[in-house]
Amino acid sequence: MNEEQDIERAKKIKLVLTDVDGVLTDNGVYYGESGEVLKRFSIRDGMGVERLRKLCGIDTGIVTGELSPSVARRAEKLRITQLHLGIKDKLGRLEEILRSGGWSWEELAFIGDDVNDLEVLQRVGLSACPADAMAAVSGIVHYRCAANGGQGAFREFTEWIIALRS
Repeated sequence: MNEEQDIERAKKIKLVLTDVDGVLTDNGVYYGESGEVLKRFSIRDGMGVERLRKLCGIDTGIVTGELSPSVARRAEKLRITQLHLGIKDKLGRLEEILRSGGWSWEELAFIGDDVNDLEVLQRVGLSACPADAMAAVSGIVHYRCAANGGQGAFREFTEWIIALRS
């Protein structure tokens, strides 16, 4: 893809959605006797959510296959209203999100890292992955971040969108 096409795609974006494990986190999780105890999130990614909202009027959301209380708490802290936990059919859920919001596929951006994100990444108007995404994913996205998952990849993607729209 070329920069001119990326600029045109970025100008259409109204909603940026992200996977969690491998994008907002480093794919690690701490377990204790009662189950999931901790996930590590980058504070910089949170600033990316805020900057998209304030500078571009773009909403953000989370779509993940996990049912994670820590993800729900992080979304609450960031005032993310599009929170979709325990989603095994991401493409189907995104179709529902688009219908309910009145958006089109080209108005949607998504960042994911693994094979369960492939269908979505191939449909959205703008796609990205962290540097350490699976090879099948990094080969099809519009933007491959220099940062790994959990190390600011989401923020990098948001800054790229902001720059393209400027």
